[in-house]
Amino acid sequence: MKTLLSFFFLGIISLTINFSQKLSDAALELTKDKVTYDPSYVSIKYPNGDVPKDKGVCTDVVIRAYRKLGVDLQKEVHEDMKKNFSLYPKKWGLKKTDTNIDHRRVPNLEVFFERKGEKLTVTNNPSDYKTGDIVTWMIGDKLPHIGIVTHKKSADGKRNLIVHNVGGGQVLEDCLFSYTIVGHFRYDK
Repeated sequence: MKTLLSFFFLGIISLTINFSQKLSDAALELTKDKVTYDPSYVSIKYPNGDVPKDKGVCTDVVIRAYRKLGVDLQKEVHEDMKKNFSLYPKKWGLKKTDTNIDHRRVPNLEVFFERKGEKLTVTNNPSDYKTGDIVTWMIGDKLPHIGIVTHKKSADGKRNLIVHNVGGGQVLEDCLFSYTIVGHFRYDK
């Protein structure tokens, strides 16, 4: 029985590591695409909708990386918001869900990842941020931001690099502690 449990837990750990590595790889792949930062509201198909490939914001990095792994955050966020609308932020004055934009808002993703994934501790210790983790920041106390922790390391080897889009396209940067971290999540499928 003890051996069987060991195999079970090793299998779960292996799946998590495997998914996290794949998410990191998917995020890194996105940095090869030339993307202009464009926060415009765009009508998109549902499910599996996306803004034009050459446009996007920080949330589109996360959405596109998960989509490369077969996870449609547009659909998943929408379905959770439909069932639990009162739990999501009301910053935009919406009275109902909107499949074009709900998944493209950092505060909505924070609620979703906390509800459906794992909310992790926010720390100042770089080793707490693992490959495949999702980090959210508040830039200048007013702009929510989100990115994906990759397996690539900073020049000094102390921090994992982040794939994000804060205005310069989908890039890989050493920016984990460049902004105020407000959220730390893991969402493995």
